[in-house]
Amino acid sequence: MSLPAKITFALCCATSASIIFYVHYQQEAESVQKQLEIGVERDIQRQERNKIKSLLKQQTQLADQLREPSKNEQNLQTL
Repeated sequence: MSLPAKITFALCCATSASIIFYVHYQQEAESVQKQLEIGVERDIQRQERNKIKSLLKQQTQLADQLREPSKNEQNLQTL
């Protein structure tokens, strides 16, 4: 092979390897970004569930507090 052919072949191989590396790197970066986005979405959903649980717990406690005086009043009335 002549020298210009060898140089052209080497440049083509280097260009191809560079393109393959770049595409692989981009795919990995997109994958990591997607995983981060999914993690953030899961965290937001978890926070919302915890908030709802907390509100339900507060409502239950308030309902119990409201029921207690009425039970005491009924017991006093029967006496």
